Amino acid sequence: MPVYNKLVRDKILEIIEADGLAYNARILERNELLYEVKAKMIEEAKEFHTANSTHESVEELADVLELVHTALSTLGVTFEELEEVRQQKKEIRGGFEKAIYLIDIEDK
Repeated sequence: MPVYNKLVRDKILEIIEADGLAYNARILERNELLYEVKAKMIEEAKEFHTANSTHESVEELADVLELVHTALSTLGVTFEELEEVRQQKKEIRGGFEKAIYLIDIEDK
């Protein structure tokens, strides 16, 4: 029997049942959910990193975005508030549009 011990999407249990399989699962507490969302985000970011096509990349980005929405909900923050913070950081430090790759910084 495979052991997963990870956060899964809401309809996965229905899909497992439809395949005639049994499972063990539980509902996470709020603090556990945030921890598992962070772990799942790392998993999805790694999958995005290894994606070989635009379609695969977009699929993985959609998973990351879904996790962002879940994290925001868990933290009690709106997407608009997140967007405001993103804009503020972009104003102060810039975005990533210029594709700058820093090699090193010389010591003084």
